[in-house]
Amino acid sequence: MIALAAVIAIGLLSRRISFLPNETGDALWAIALYCLFRIIWCKELLRKIALWTLLTSYAVEFSQLLHWNWLVAIRSTTIGHLLLGQGFLWSDILAYTIGVIIAFAITTLIERSSKT
Repeated sequence: MIALAAVIAIGLLSRRISFLPNETGDALWAIALYCLFRIIWCKELLRKIALWTLLTSYAVEFSQLLHWNWLVAIRSTTIGHLLLGQGFLWSDILAYTIGVIIAFAITTLIERSSKT
């Protein structure tokens, strides 16, 4: 829970730091989603959590190609923009993938070290 809050805070701050690429926030968004899924499905295999995080991240990104009025209205709100983004970019797909790989690697290392 603390990790999720920290990642969200860092992700929000990353948009205000000019030298960080925008994709940093996208990678952190995926890491936050991974943390949320890990909290919800704490007994699930890490690979499954990583896969569901990737699928959800990709679905959100591809949904940005849809311009339905009700979806555009949601995205025009602050929370809707933070959760659903605005405008499809292939670089976001890459950022999500990198974020999930980082989260998966960290949690795998933590799990392995706690077993020894």
